[in-house]
Amino acid sequence: MTNYFCTLFDSGYLIKGMAMMESLVEWCPDAHIFVLCMDQKTQEILTAFNRSYITCIALADIETPELLEAKKSRGVAEYCWTLSPCLPTYVLQHHPDIDFITYLDSDLLFYSPIRPILDEIGDCSIAIIEHRFAPRLQDREVNGRFCVEWVSFRRDEEGMRCLSRWREQCIEWCYYRLEDGKMGDQKYLDEWPVLYPKCHIIAHPGAGIAPWNYEKLHFSEDSSGQIFVDGAPLIFYHFHQFQLLADGGFNRLSTFYTSVCREPDPVYAVYEAALMRALSEIRTISPGFSGGLREAGAVARRRWAQRYIPFGVKRVLHRLLRY
Repeated sequence: MTNYFCTLFDSGYLIKGMAMMESLVEWCPDAHIFVLCMDQKTQEILTAFNRSYITCIALADIETPELLEAKKSRGVAEYCWTLSPCLPTYVLQHHPDIDFITYLDSDLLFYSPIRPILDEIGDCSIAIIEHRFAPRLQDREVNGRFCVEWVSFRRDEEGMRCLSRWREQCIEWCYYRLEDGKMGDQKYLDEWPVLYPKCHIIAHPGAGIAPWNYEKLHFSEDSSGQIFVDGAPLIFYHFHQFQLLADGGFNRLSTFYTSVCREPDPVYAVYEAALMRALSEIRTISPGFSGGLREAGAVARRRWAQRYIPFGVKRVLHRLLRY
């Protein structure tokens, strides 16, 4: 039985997206992934790879007049968030044989079989996962209890009603600010467990590990190198903030996280190796490819801004600091 997933990214996230998909297929060999290619370069490279488990979708194919109108007032990240529910909607509309689909963020990596998550979801109509913030970050839940890193929908009345409503909400309003109980695409999920009886909150302790929760967890390894989180196998980690550098190095996290608790090194070491393999493969198709690689100086400036510049000013300086 095929397990269907979808994700979206541009050439700036292609290395991360490739690493995510390769790891997913390693631990879920029957996975098939629909990729919304946010630019032509991404589509060209993925098409050249000719992976049987990848189906590319061109951005123009999914952009309805209402999406194009929304696009005019949204930044790049905001528009990607707007598309989060639009992508699984498109896939289900064009593939009536698919009964269940999961949206994944592109900056994840899988470390062990995902079957425990799928078994836990069972026949539920919807599946979402909490941020599970560490105690010192609990106030961030005001921006959303749940993380749009894994969101599943079943083709039944409740699943489709939820997905349709989320799509409408994101097209109407999806911005990087907290306003009137909304924040990007994610805060809409807060009400789902109340509105939808068959909405399942993923509970596996090895799912959804991320910078915002790792400091409260205990990591260990067995003799084979398998990583465990509080005694359970690590299934997937979300690599928020991670940057690949043009000089071959990496910038893992800001001191906002690491000054309190160092990042779990074995987890990051596996990711770095996966990224380098992905980059090497991409360069067999596109020699000299450098999408997403940042200069060390630019990363340092960005980290300084994140720490010292007020939020409102950061938005003004975003374009100056992104390269």
